[in-house]
Amino acid sequence: MSSDTPARPTLLYSLYCGASALIAPFAWRKVAAKLRDYGLPEERVRERLGQASLPRPAGRLIWFHAASVGESLSVLTLIKRIGEQVPGAEFLITSGTPTSAELIAKRMPPRCRHQFPPLDTAASVERFLAHWRPDLGVFVESELWPQMLVRARTGGCPLVLLNARLSDRSVESWTKRPETARYILDQFDLLVTQNQKTAANLQAMGAAADRIRPGSNLKAASAPLPVDPNSLGKVRGNIGARPVWVASSTHEGEEEIVLQAHKLLLKQHPDLCLLLAPRHPERGGTVETLVKDADLSCARRSKGVMPGTATQVYLADTLGEVGTWYALSPLVFLGGSLREIGGHNPFEPIQAGAAVITGTGHYNFAETYAELTAAGAAAEVRSAADLAEQVAQWLEQPETFQAARDAAGQFISRQSDQLDKTVDALLALLPARRP
Repeated sequence: MSSDTPARPTLLYSLYCGASALIAPFAWRKVAAKLRDYGLPEERVRERLGQASLPRPAGRLIWFHAASVGESLSVLTLIKRIGEQVPGAEFLITSGTPTSAELIAKRMPPRCRHQFPPLDTAASVERFLAHWRPDLGVFVESELWPQMLVRARTGGCPLVLLNARLSDRSVESWTKRPETARYILDQFDLLVTQNQKTAANLQAMGAAADRIRPGSNLKAASAPLPVDPNSLGKVRGNIGARPVWVASSTHEGEEEIVLQAHKLLLKQHPDLCLLLAPRHPERGGTVETLVKDADLSCARRSKGVMPGTATQVYLADTLGEVGTWYALSPLVFLGGSLREIGGHNPFEPIQAGAAVITGTGHYNFAETYAELTAAGAAAEVRSAADLAEQVAQWLEQPETFQAARDAAGQFISRQSDQLDKTVDALLALLPARRP
């Protein structure tokens, strides 16, 4: 840090290390069971113990650690850009969920591999670091695992907190422990934040101002989601010329509101089709029951059923096809927001040319949505009636809808300009060669 007295390990950090060792067997059983239930082979499950299932590549290795799907996918464009500038660089992505591992495998840039991260215990972390020996570690958003950070930095690996985002609750918790917060943040050579608010919060928590760089949301610069032209053509052909709206990434307690809104819309637009894509495809059976209970006709994609010219709801309970649905219709309601869930990444539909409707429970993207709604690129709703009214407005006023889509596209262009600056900042920390 810029202070003359570098932060030192605190009693709380030592207690955390001791507690992590005690609970490690229980944590291991829990995470291992979850990965096994997903059908992963044992060698992949044991990655959580720091036991690598792949060899370390020769040359400089840049390690990206992310929590789950959204964070993992947000770095792929960045990795691709770095790979173009540093042809000899190799990349490792760690993320904790099997869903993220599956999607990363499908979209992985060249010279890249995925592993599950080690549990945050001394033995697992040391085993992981001894094998991979990363030359640069990049932690995405709010992934602050104390032992992983401290032991990587102790081993000489420069660290970056990228796309930093901390909830108000997290900031409040850390500021009650200022010495420990400072010690953890002191492990980072650079902290690149999504916005000014996070930059101010990190400084209040003890991070040195000269290591903080306000940026933009990395997800805004991600490549557009993939589109399957074959699937798109088949669904579009089956639906015909009917208007379609998309409700994407919905959660428990939201589908009922969406379906109620759709029933209201059908009174004025009887040929309207709703494409409903729940956030967790495994809830498909539950959501299908909700559709039938609402007296709406349903075709369920996971069962191989295609929509017809009279299908009122097409239930797209599959993984990795959302980009295709955004290509089908640019009128998108994005879930995780009609309840206090935090919202989901609005950049994905916007990059596909959509304008977005959201509920008010989008606190994880509060600043982004504030800008989007101010620009007319997004609209907020609170109820089924509000949602139906907004969808109807965009269906019935194509000029207004196009203006919203144009505003969304302009917003993305401004955000993505930050990507090159981020690449330069990371490469400045990459050692020229391993000692």
